[in-house]
Amino acid sequence: MLCEEPRMSTPELHFLTASEAGRLLQARKLSPVELLDAFLQRIEAVDGRLKSYLLMTADTARAAARKAESDIMAGRWKGPLHGIPYAVKDNYYTRGVRTCVGSRVLMDFVPDHTATAIDRLDGAGAILLGKLNTWEYGTGNGGVYFDLPFEPACNPWDLDRFTGGSSTGSGASVAAGTAMAALGSDTGGSVRLPAAACGLQGMKPTYGRVSRHGILPNCYTLDAAGPLTWTVEDNALMLRAIAGHDPADPGSARVDVPDFLENLEAGVRGMTLGVVRYLDDADSALDDSNRAAMEDMIAVLAGEGAHIVEVRLPVPLAEYRKVTSVINWTESSSIHEQDFLAHNERMGQALREKMMAGSMTRAVDYLAAQRRRRELANATNALVCSVDALVLPCALHVAPPFSDFDRVKAFTTDTACPPFNASGHPAMSVCTGFDADGVPTNAQIVGRWFDEATVYKVARAYERATGWRAVRPQL
Repeated sequence: MLCEEPRMSTPELHFLTASEAGRLLQARKLSPVELLDAFLQRIEAVDGRLKSYLLMTADTARAAARKAESDIMAGRWKGPLHGIPYAVKDNYYTRGVRTCVGSRVLMDFVPDHTATAIDRLDGAGAILLGKLNTWEYGTGNGGVYFDLPFEPACNPWDLDRFTGGSSTGSGASVAAGTAMAALGSDTGGSVRLPAAACGLQGMKPTYGRVSRHGILPNCYTLDAAGPLTWTVEDNALMLRAIAGHDPADPGSARVDVPDFLENLEAGVRGMTLGVVRYLDDADSALDDSNRAAMEDMIAVLAGEGAHIVEVRLPVPLAEYRKVTSVINWTESSSIHEQDFLAHNERMGQALREKMMAGSMTRAVDYLAAQRRRRELANATNALVCSVDALVLPCALHVAPPFSDFDRVKAFTTDTACPPFNASGHPAMSVCTGFDADGVPTNAQIVGRWFDEATVYKVARAYERATGWRAVRPQL
């Protein structure tokens, strides 16, 4: 066994950050086997109530942990993710392991290949714990209908509340300590919204930064894959491992991957940050707690030396939403048409309604939406390039109770996420504290194309100056 010095008690291990655990593993003060066991015990203790997993890969994880321990002991340390337990949304393919994406239709689907992002994490020595809960096919209409083969994941801060979708288990798992980091996918906010609901840092990278090969597609021209983590440093570590060109993904960009950690602690002094305080038609929807927390965030960043300027999005949020909705519905319907025609009676209401909406969209409307999307992307890029980064709301609401259907749906639809799916810019949800009920609040940081490093630098400056990462949910 690696640990020759006094060990941490097992209950503490599942709340280590990936970066902290990686340093302990490298120094041989912690065993990968011990760390994995702590997570398996945590999952057994709380996931019956949390429901973050659809499937566990415990046996292969144990074998990987033993190999990681042997390699580290032999001096074959692969890097900061070697021995780190993580999990993925169940729309990521895993060769030889069921990938049902929360659907009865795919309950027997076992892929013959693995997603590129998982292959890259495997190469970095990370250990896959299992497949995480998700909305059916990783998509939907925003509602939760309790009609899928698995119960929805619950929010660790309050098990009666929504986690955000569609990467539901990804948000729940990292916040609750059933995974050290998680991967999700984001078409209109599905990484950022679970991160916002569950108090995490969730990155939607630049379109094309991360390969989507081996991820069940939702919308080819909007989909992005990204990490959800407890800290900014963990997020940067995960993105560095999974980013890079992949010829198997036609949308993959041929752009070098920088070391996102190189200037992570540089701070924001001298930077110009554009703050979007007013969202036109959506102003009245923004929760008071999110508004107040974002104002505090702006004050913190100004106190750290950033120059704050007020800016506006080029058009109201509703226009971005209309464009991305038409594109999303239509492409999803095209991708999954055969499944819908053959098996719609086995699908849940949210997926059926989305497929029907997409099938009724005219080609002229889809093409008009794509043309308008290019115009919006260019106008948005001009705004983003006028400053070093943007700060604005992300989810307009805090996580609502499952019992309030209208608020659950509004959590998904009332957001400032779609502009950056339409434009392709990197956008990160960050935790900004908690409301009076102890539910996480959130804001969003947006950077220039392929400049995730600056987004991380701003997020880290705020994270370092606040104490939110010291607060964990109690299950």
